[in-house]
Amino acid sequence: MAETFVNKVADLGTTSDDGASNGIYTAGSGVTAIVVHCQVANIDGTNAADLNMDLHDTSASAAKAIVSTLSVPADSAVNPIGGKLVLETGDTLRAWAGAASDLEITLGILEIS
Repeated sequence: MAETFVNKVADLGTTSDDGASNGIYTAGSGVTAIVVHCQVANIDGTNAADLNMDLHDTSASAAKAIVSTLSVPADSAVNPIGGKLVLETGDTLRAWAGAASDLEITLGILEIS
């Protein structure tokens, strides 16, 4: 069993819950992934921005909210995942913002294969 730490970073767009276009991370074939760190920073120096995140569970063919319209104040950051989040093969962590070019996400992930 191989264990590998990876990180993912992305600028969040405003695309709503519509599939792969807002996928930040998808667990690959034969991989169980554990999100051990998730931080979202608002880089807009003036305005708050809303954060939305969900987990698309491939085995259940459904997406469920992690956070919905969480306001991230200007020039600050939040850790929207309280603890660890497990993704099975094919599951996707998705995120989008209420305003373009305001939010950036950083993930720390342990992949087990």
